[in-house]
Amino acid sequence: MTAPADAAPVAADWWLCDHCRRPVYAKRLARSGGVCPECGHHRRLSARERLGQLLDPDSAEPFHLPHALDDAHSFTDTRPYHERLAEARERTGLDEAAIAARGRIAGTDVAVVAMEFGFMGGSLSGGLGELITLTAEMALAERRPLIIACASGGARMQEGLVSLMQMAKTSQALLALDEAGILTVSVITDPVFGGVAASFATLCDVIVAEPGARMGFAGPRVIQRTIGERLPENFQRAEFLLEHGQVDVVAPRGELRATLGRLLGALAPGEHTGTESGGRDTVLLTDPDEVPDLDAWQAVRLARNLDRPTTLDYVDLLVDDFQELHGDRIGADCPATVGGVGVLDGRPVMVIGQQKGHTAAALRKRNFGMPVPAGYRKAARLMRLAAKTGIPVLTLVDTSGAYPGVEAERGGQAAAIAENLRLMSGLPVPIVAVIISEGGSGGALGLAVADRVLALGNAVYSVISPEGCAAILWRDPDAAPRAARELGLHAHALLARGVVDGVVPEPGSGAHSDHQETAERLAAAVRPLLDELRELTAGQLLAQRRARFRRFGGQAPTHRPTPER
Repeated sequence: MTAPADAAPVAADWWLCDHCRRPVYAKRLARSGGVCPECGHHRRLSARERLGQLLDPDSAEPFHLPHALDDAHSFTDTRPYHERLAEARERTGLDEAAIAARGRIAGTDVAVVAMEFGFMGGSLSGGLGELITLTAEMALAERRPLIIACASGGARMQEGLVSLMQMAKTSQALLALDEAGILTVSVITDPVFGGVAASFATLCDVIVAEPGARMGFAGPRVIQRTIGERLPENFQRAEFLLEHGQVDVVAPRGELRATLGRLLGALAPGEHTGTESGGRDTVLLTDPDEVPDLDAWQAVRLARNLDRPTTLDYVDLLVDDFQELHGDRIGADCPATVGGVGVLDGRPVMVIGQQKGHTAAALRKRNFGMPVPAGYRKAARLMRLAAKTGIPVLTLVDTSGAYPGVEAERGGQAAAIAENLRLMSGLPVPIVAVIISEGGSGGALGLAVADRVLALGNAVYSVISPEGCAAILWRDPDAAPRAARELGLHAHALLARGVVDGVVPEPGSGAHSDHQETAERLAAAVRPLLDELRELTAGQLLAQRRARFRRFGGQAPTHRPTPER
């Protein structure tokens, strides 16, 4: 159980910040949503305060247990459990360690559970597990996204194995929402430990954490006592969790509703009819004779121009209300792979791409656009979320290849790429991939098993870099230009061979010369393809996608053999 640590009243109108130890005027603290204006520390909120901050004004409709669960446990420590329970109820005015409600966030109907740390440390009990499960069942019946604001020290030890079983019970409730395609979001507030962290808090589709919030299975003191080592700075804090792929977003309290609003706008159930595109004609070349047959080495050099638009440049120019999502949920967040949800021409889309940069510092930060296994696993997680919520996937490919390092191999680089190839082959939503600059080998293909594959006019796509090919086959680095020509890696050759389905011509001297125009041309090419693919059933999508890749290197069979019985 985690001990309370919060601002303390020093006088009727003042609070002492637990973090910076400065007195804060109570009304000023209230105006800032419980965030210390001096140091940014997020004061712990009650469940009622949390609901008031999350939900649209006057939209909350409390959702109660059919009856308060009475103590059926005879557990006694220094005091009988029933006395502790009665005291918690009297102090908080709640029957259990949470409040549930129907309501709206940014106009979207939701079901919300806000946990109350002041009720026996937010510990997971039979009653709390029942309230969360009933709320999830209500969300399922009414097809509302479920938001759970978590605050808990762990299991309620006084209830023994009944408490432990709530982990499985609530996990099953979230599984039912997964099966129904209903979005789930957990909001991690300080603290979340033990059985709550190891069940519904980390099973939600998206995990949003407040700054400084702690989350883990075992608490830091237990870990330190067990292993006898000094723990890393900010261990188990939100920022540490983000860096290590455990949460999607760290959102300051003042931005939390807006963050949830963006997620709900893209991922909540509902009709998205789209908006007018502004009348721009589609600019997509599908006849190889229309595509300039550039010198292949010139195309390579253009594709590597540091001024070309990156994935995040295209997102900024084309995608409204974009919310980036982080982490593979296993232990890392790859800076070379970015992804998130947003709105393209009025319709939701999951955008995933490889990110380089325009400067040496940006390239180093992004590992030169070379993904590690966590990047492919993050992409896979986001694609599964797109499949669950029924939105299309747009991938933007720009990598010289998957990162060839010891840690990448130790982390299962080959398996991570292979899993993406299989996943994308069976993903039941539309996928459009665009080679925006460099498409290097399996590192690129790990985001390019799609229904439609496009390339920008100066993009390249190859089984190996020209330099690598020259070194292996010619044993001469100066042979790279010749290798580029032999590899057939430029847009004209890619379209002629059917590797891509269309080429988006670049303006002027190339995409680097006009980001806005290039982005508009890309959107004009992608938009009708997504509209076309949305009309197909999942079965039709998969059949066509598999047939597309089946034809390479041989003749696809005209019929499927009948399996022997």
